[in-house]
Amino acid sequence: MPESYIQNLFAERIGGNKFGKETKIYKFEKIKRAKAQARKEHPNVELLDFGVGEPDEMAFPMVVEALKIECAKPENRGYADNGIQELKDAVAKYMDKFYGVKGIDPAKEVLHSIGSKPALAMLPSAFINPGDVALVSVPGYPILGTHTQWHGGRIINLPLREENNFLPALSTISKEDLKKAKLLYINYPNNPTGATATIDFFKQVVEFAQKNNIVVVHDAAYAALNFEGRPLSFLSVDGAKDVGVEIHSFSKAFNMTGWRLAFVVGSEKVIGAFGHVKDNYDSGQFIAIQKAGIYALEHTEITEKIAAKYKRRLELMVEALNSAGFAAKMPHGSFYLYVAAPKGAKNGKNGLKFKTAEDISEYLITEKLISTVPWDDVGHYLRFSATFIAKNEEDERRVVAEMKKRLGELELQF
Repeated sequence: MPESYIQNLFAERIGGNKFGKETKIYKFEKIKRAKAQARKEHPNVELLDFGVGEPDEMAFPMVVEALKIECAKPENRGYADNGIQELKDAVAKYMDKFYGVKGIDPAKEVLHSIGSKPALAMLPSAFINPGDVALVSVPGYPILGTHTQWHGGRIINLPLREENNFLPALSTISKEDLKKAKLLYINYPNNPTGATATIDFFKQVVEFAQKNNIVVVHDAAYAALNFEGRPLSFLSVDGAKDVGVEIHSFSKAFNMTGWRLAFVVGSEKVIGAFGHVKDNYDSGQFIAIQKAGIYALEHTEITEKIAAKYKRRLELMVEALNSAGFAAKMPHGSFYLYVAAPKGAKNGKNGLKFKTAEDISEYLITEKLISTVPWDDVGHYLRFSATFIAKNEEDERRVVAEMKKRLGELELQF
């Protein structure tokens, strides 16, 4: 069959006439294939999955019950457009109670989103013209950068290095790039590093944005998962609301991953622009889901229980990894451990060398049935997630002990 004319009509932003012909296999697809192959070759051996980046449990029963009740009400059947006022009001109260952020105007400074990913994808539509620049931290979640490029913009990557506590070095950005920069993307607690920001860093970001006329987009998907004191919001810093917005996800804070609900809060002007773009993309999340989200926001003890579980698991994982030679440190938030990848290993008489984190990650899946996520963007690291499947606390200890045993069979070299 001759090649369809459609092949020549694809937009350049997604690859033009080469779309669908790319032979490169991306790492998450490689991991997926490696896990499938490992299960096939070792059907009687449990695969320990520390690579999954989403909660392992359902939403709490009362949140599910709230959805059941609300979805049966006829007044909730219609389009939500840019969201119900009750959710906006609940967000303002939640930001005050949980983060200590006061003075949020629910009518002008809050909008819901069908998950945080669409919000990140839409914001460049409001700001990026061809030639404009977005400053994006790496390693990290690439969506805002992807859509910046799709609008003809350019990405400046800000490397997150261990020696700088995985915070971007804003002072290293050139004057030429700063002149064209419109957006700064940050994410704390951070995926994949697990690093947390400080008040001083957020103050620096506010000053940087004011000085250079840049909009800050803080992806706060993991902000609620804090292990020391009150969770930290970027908006708690004086002036932050004047320079940007913060995006909060119900997925991580309330185990509502597939429910697709988030909110954007902050600058009235940025929220107004986001709302205008959003209005041209979607008709809002199902009102019943928004009302279940209100129940969640009013019951922050849910998040406290979730965070306690991840803290407990991470402490077990830190000990297990360090016993195998890793240099794991307990994070202050998120559910990730980010550790320098081994350069080699000895399994029996066989000595092995690993040039990249991807090499060791694939080896661990195929030989030890331990799944991780490799990151080779800035140095070579492995990400271990505390969202592995376990029935209860006893089973958590069993899973981590099994990981410790399997890793202990290797003589890892760093």
